[in-house]
Amino acid sequence: MVNYPHKVAKKTAVSTQRKQPTDFANRGMTFEKMINESNQYYLSRGLAVIHKKPTPIQIVKVDYPQRSRAKIVEAYFRQASTTDYSGVYKGHYIDFEAKETQQKQSMPMKNFHQHQIDHMAAVVQQGGICFVLLHFAKLNETYLLPALALISYYNIDHGTKSMPLSYIQENGFLVGKDQLPSIPYLDIIEQKLLGGI
Repeated sequence: MVNYPHKVAKKTAVSTQRKQPTDFANRGMTFEKMINESNQYYLSRGLAVIHKKPTPIQIVKVDYPQRSRAKIVEAYFRQASTTDYSGVYKGHYIDFEAKETQQKQSMPMKNFHQHQIDHMAAVVQQGGICFVLLHFAKLNETYLLPALALISYYNIDHGTKSMPLSYIQENGFLVGKDQLPSIPYLDIIEQKLLGGI
């Protein structure tokens, strides 16, 4: 065998074992990308205007190894972030956070912070529609959990434990799987939170 500079590996015999069928649904697409794609779908059809909020950072130091390749090497958050997404749907203010986990039975509450909980409570108090989208990657399931259910659970132990999937299923809504949009969360808002108006 010749060892090439780019280390071409010797081909091994193909296994005769049967593999599990591959699920190609949303292959290579992250949860955030699926939400962004869904938001773009809603925007392009005039259904809603919802965008990801930019994270406010202060750049402290930039390295210039080449003129065209500036690299940020030091930065800090200017202020605590609130939620990931906001916008408007049928005259209603929409505000939500998105979280993903590899766990199958619970969502770690350490992913939520007190300032986010306070922000969600303020949005609800002002009559906005506020919720979290919780994605269980290994189950390929996404749930919409209203902010009040999240706040209630968070206040039990101030985010030190995990929220069981059973609590999410009892207090939230499974988001259906469609081709377009990838995460049709407006269907849940329309049917469950707005009462089909």
